[in-house]
Amino acid sequence: MNLADNILEAMKTVLPQGGGFLPLHEPVFPGNELAYTKECIDTTFVSSVGKFVDRFEEMLADYTGAKRAIAVTNGTAALHMALMLAGVKAGDEVIIPGLTFVATANAVAYIGAVPHIADSEEKTLGLDAQKLDAHLSEVAEVRNGECFNKETGRRISALVPMHVFGIPLDVDGLLAVCEKFSIPMVEDAAEAIGSFYKGKHCGRFGKIASLSFNGNKTITTGGGGAILTDDAEMADLCKHLTTTAKSPHKWEYFHDMVGYNYRMPNINAALGCAQMEKLDEILASKRKLAEKYATAFKDVEGVRFLTEPQECSSNYWFCTLVIEKGFEGDRDSILEATNGAAYMTRPLWTAMHRLPMFENCPRTDMSVAESLEKRVINIPSGAGIVGV
Repeated sequence: MNLADNILEAMKTVLPQGGGFLPLHEPVFPGNELAYTKECIDTTFVSSVGKFVDRFEEMLADYTGAKRAIAVTNGTAALHMALMLAGVKAGDEVIIPGLTFVATANAVAYIGAVPHIADSEEKTLGLDAQKLDAHLSEVAEVRNGECFNKETGRRISALVPMHVFGIPLDVDGLLAVCEKFSIPMVEDAAEAIGSFYKGKHCGRFGKIASLSFNGNKTITTGGGGAILTDDAEMADLCKHLTTTAKSPHKWEYFHDMVGYNYRMPNINAALGCAQMEKLDEILASKRKLAEKYATAFKDVEGVRFLTEPQECSSNYWFCTLVIEKGFEGDRDSILEATNGAAYMTRPLWTAMHRLPMFENCPRTDMSVAESLEKRVINIPSGAGIVGV
């Protein structure tokens, strides 16, 4: 059999058959989701006022270990706000991975800053710290405690690592780069709720971080995101800005800054509270599925199942296959065979530097990202596959 057939046979040993099309990642609602959202409807508190937003923020802070969590409308809004609060300004450069969802680059562009696109490592699909260090050693210089790109003259005001598919990346290596070049870290932990790096939740290592709770994430609020920070003053400002910068008053509408209507509605937060109550069970189901996949693909030549690094714990948001070099030409036949068998699979995102709006941005050598782009496939990953 060819590689596509071998992969399909391995998947069949793990996944249900004959039950119709299996999506890539369906949400599961095993707890109080219906009761909490019904309470919002029954009490009419479905929008920006209600008890569930505060509760959801407290649950996120408690689970991640962050001092504060601020719930917002989606992960992109969370990252946009995080970058603003970290001090990114129009005309700056922000280092982002080439292998990420487009929202990472878009959030930078919303501020008027320029993505500075960096290559990934094969092991985790995350930013390659050593390669970035070598690149910045050539193109950057630190002046008065800030980093500047010598080639463009622009300030490099943030580094945004993204934990791809919930796999923790090389945080220590990237923190060393940030310290060496005086660049604040803003973590894009959109895909990493429930993922830990050396015992500490992803999103806790930088100055500020963002999470996402889109419908296809490990847990969902339908649409939603959050900002994590240990800085109380920053958190207060974040809450103010995301609620249109309205000054507290019983009836007056007075806004003291340009604010953003990024508030998470109460009904979405209600869903999130119910999901957080079941997060450990959801994660356990996803790990069980990942373990089954790892066993199934162990002896399949030409592909490896992406696993967490040592001392790390992944949420295995998307279970992922990495096709070995030399087998790149089999990718599309794998996608055709698996989707044809009613198992939804998909390739990796188009690398950021190959999108028309970002193709002229500064970047490192992107050879690894360009290779991975042709060799990565996501396979069905929902917690409901093995049951919660």
